[in-house]
Amino acid sequence: MDARTPWQALARPRFPRTSWPWRSAGYLLGGGIVGVCAAAVFLVLGVFSLLLVGLPLLLLSGLALGGVERRRLRLVDLDPAPDPHRVPAAPGLAAWFRLRVGEQATWREFAYALLLATVLGPLDLLAVAVGLPAALLSAPVRLALDGHETKVVKAYLVTSYPEAFAAALLGAVLLVALAYPLAAVAGARAALARALLTPRETEARGAIGEVIASRARLVDAFEAERRRIERDLHDGAQQRLVALTMTLGLARLDAPPGGPLAEQLAKAHAEAGQVLTELRELIHGIHPQVLADYGLGPALTDAADRSAVPVTTDVELPRLPESVESAGYFAGCEALANIGKHSGASRAALTARHTDGVLRIEVEDDGRGAADPAGGSGLTGLADRIAVLDGTLTIMSPPGGPTLLRVEIPCPALSARERSESSSPRTASSSGRG
Repeated sequence: MDARTPWQALARPRFPRTSWPWRSAGYLLGGGIVGVCAAAVFLVLGVFSLLLVGLPLLLLSGLALGGVERRRLRLVDLDPAPDPHRVPAAPGLAAWFRLRVGEQATWREFAYALLLATVLGPLDLLAVAVGLPAALLSAPVRLALDGHETKVVKAYLVTSYPEAFAAALLGAVLLVALAYPLAAVAGARAALARALLTPRETEARGAIGEVIASRARLVDAFEAERRRIERDLHDGAQQRLVALTMTLGLARLDAPPGGPLAEQLAKAHAEAGQVLTELRELIHGIHPQVLADYGLGPALTDAADRSAVPVTTDVELPRLPESVESAGYFAGCEALANIGKHSGASRAALTARHTDGVLRIEVEDDGRGAADPAGGSGLTGLADRIAVLDGTLTIMSPPGGPTLLRVEIPCPALSARERSESSSPRTASSSGRG
């Protein structure tokens, strides 16, 4: 495995012939330069802070320097250095400032900036003793350019090529000798920078928690949008189609029987009835009313009763969060639909339980097996949707069968108060439906 840091490269026999000595020297030299610039900035902002003008900039100056140092870290540490800062929950400069001031990472970056400006920068410049070997190595070239003489590190006068080549040989020896301590210092500096400028374990867990929470919010928003679409279709388009069907039926009664007008009205009436049936099926597929009113258990039982293959059910479930019920319902429906279309099964069994804070749904059939989720069955999308809820979808389908689909979603059961609160808006939205 290739070396990722100077410390790992030091243990390799080919270390002097690799780029790591030069990368280490460049990292330390760059640290010295950045340290000098940081010291100048701190001096200017410190003066303005006496008037309270530069105090916010002084406190947050480590943010910019932290970003620069994380990029410079790539010279001597090939592993990514992630940004430890969170994304503000609200837009605007005030929300960003409040979040940054309250983060530990901001103060660690500020401490690193102070260290770099006062201690680390000068030490980096001091460590880059590679300047002496470079001056010795360039002695023959500088003598050739001058033609008569040249000075080596401002102390030794070289007037002949034997002296120049002797200085170059000494520079080569020093370069190899200094490469090892230089890389060791660069590795220590990189480790310190990584410790102060990258996320700690607790911050990483917090970021993961934020991602999980944001995914849960997206699922809730998706479910709310599904219910809105279902409500609008039910209360709007479906009612208009019902009225249109009734109007066409009345018009058929008023039309002269046996005439072309009656025939056209009959066709229009039949077509409107077909469209109404399809719309009702579409509404039922978006968010079935039985799922909203009675929960996942009755909804799965209803889906099993409508299955093309006989299904035995063993379902005993409390009310669960809406997003979990919706995901579990559509997973069960997709499994039953696949059994009817692809499995060749003569019977199936559906079991659903909520135990130890986990919803478990199992659908088993006696079909031919060899089910492939990647074959366009729709289970891949369901697996992604269940994963958003921190759940899993498992399929065991050996050739020849049987096939078992298992869904597991960790979730709490709703209390009586939560059930009443979650059902009240659905009751209100369904009032007045035909």
